Amino acid sequence: MTCTPITFHGQDAVELLLPEGDRAVIVLHGAQVLSWTPAGGPERLYLSPEALFDGEAAIRGGVPVCWPQFNQRGPLPKHGFVRNLPWAFVPDAGDDGTAVLALRDSEATRAIWPHAFNARVEIGLAPGALTIGLVVENTGPEALEFTMALHTYLRIDDIAAVRLHGLGGLPYWDAVTDTRPAPLPAGEALAIDGETDRVYEAAPAPLTLVDGLGRLAIEQDPTYGQTTVWNPGAALCAKLAQMPADGYRQMLCVEAAVVDTPVSVKPGEVWSGAQRLSVIA
Repeated sequence: MTCTPITFHGQDAVELLLPEGDRAVIVLHGAQVLSWTPAGGPERLYLSPEALFDGEAAIRGGVPVCWPQFNQRGPLPKHGFVRNLPWAFVPDAGDDGTAVLALRDSEATRAIWPHAFNARVEIGLAPGALTIGLVVENTGPEALEFTMALHTYLRIDDIAAVRLHGLGGLPYWDAVTDTRPAPLPAGEALAIDGETDRVYEAAPAPLTLVDGLGRLAIEQDPTYGQTTVWNPGAALCAKLAQMPADGYRQMLCVEAAVVDTPVSVKPGEVWSGAQRLSVIA
């Protein structure tokens, strides 16, 4: 794999390229993967055509790293702060087929979250597969706690035709209605009909996304206790920043997440977890 510094939409970025033709692009702003194109196939990550690349705002699309807070469940800015910060590319830090971006605590981060940490985002590219992992080391004297998500925007052909398999029988919280409905019947696929915002218990096996672009396996490490599924639907999408009114038709977020019970990392300990996306032939 080649790993080359490039400029992407005016942002400092790294391009990963395999001899087979698979390609991924990660911008240093937020350590955010913004493009993944398997060899011979279409782009599989959604990037809004109205996304901002000003080096300040979170970028709408790709895989934002939401850490150390999920959504608005706490006192920090929505989805934490690391998606709005510049990370450093670490040359030759990962194994073959892996790129590493790093972020340490600073005076600015400690002003809003008083903890010392080393964080790494590790991006692995293999034929037909993309792995994104977060590694957090507690370098301070006290335990730190966090919730988080890899907020993966998957590009799809048509939201009305999408089916997500593997969630049947799993309990979930519906954030749109603030209820806990009965689970889908075992074996039944989730279809998206209007605004969808659900937090599922993590599935024991990979999920399968099926739509006009093909089939995609979605797997997450057991260190993530939940999986979130989000599509804003027409009404909310029309109000969202950095998003065309019809953008909801071409995206679905399926996120490896820690929502219900915060992770606690003792001084000197390390937490890690990854999400893997794989094209199913």
